[in-house]
Amino acid sequence: MSRVLIDTNAYSALMAGDGRIADVLAGCEAVLLSPVVVGELYDGFLNGQQNTKNRRILQTFRERPRTVVVPVTDVTSEWFARIKYALRRRGTPIPINDVWIAASCFEHGATLLTLDLHFDGIDGLLVHPGF
Repeated sequence: MSRVLIDTNAYSALMAGDGRIADVLAGCEAVLLSPVVVGELYDGFLNGQQNTKNRRILQTFRERPRTVVVPVTDVTSEWFARIKYALRRRGTPIPINDVWIAASCFEHGATLLTLDLHFDGIDGLLVHPGF
């Protein structure tokens, strides 16, 4: 697996010492972060007791050579609309931020690294197995 986009809960699990996440990331060519994930992390940091420390840790993670924060573009927006439309038609909505995260995966050809099962309902989305 060459490119993974890490979801908020996978990042949190990694920071809590989940070796499974670390093993997956160690074998990747690129680790992608969506601005949506970064926003969710900042929100969590603000609601916690260690905002400054957690921001420093995230900044260090972002500075790793293989880690890239991908932009939200018009292409991301097109993928977002297609995914949301398909989920709505099937009556299987998921949290709106997760639609944006999935859209980034499609745009950038990345496998999603997540602990959430609802991503399995998105046709064609590559989700890392085993979590």
